[in-house]
Amino acid sequence: MLTFEQIKELIELVAQRRLQGLEIERAGFRLKVEGQPQAQPAVQAAAPAGGAPAPPPQPLAMPADATAIAAAVPTPAAAPAADAGAHIVTSPIVGTFYRAASPDSDPFVEVGSRVKKGQVLCIIEAMKLMNEIESDADGVVAQVYPQNAQAVEYGEPLFAVRAD
Repeated sequence: MLTFEQIKELIELVAQRRLQGLEIERAGFRLKVEGQPQAQPAVQAAAPAGGAPAPPPQPLAMPADATAIAAAVPTPAAAPAADAGAHIVTSPIVGTFYRAASPDSDPFVEVGSRVKKGQVLCIIEAMKLMNEIESDADGVVAQVYPQNAQAVEYGEPLFAVRAD
């Protein structure tokens, strides 16, 4: 989890570098910072009562270690690197990831479960529709990446399946 100061530094990084946005996910914690669009309308400052034009706004001061913080955060694509050689099952849609058919049901699979091609691994809810996600490989579940009821995006890793 990021501290308040780290989040503040990331916001300042987005503002200073004029990034369109930044999204970080770490241990079930997701932070999305939206920046300004590239083509910004000009902002006019009102003149103070004295009649002199207002000075242009100064950029935010950026702590030197904010760049190191941003560089140290792993990207979602880097997460499966720990399971080299395993087949990664990715999300075919954007939605909410569920490990079981209902809150009181057992999960479809656990780490260590043997799966066959076509076996249901999870459900992703998208627009109030429940979509069963099936394994596209035979093997043993080595890793489950998202937490239950977590939002997932298209192409995001869901499971690592090692061949028998």
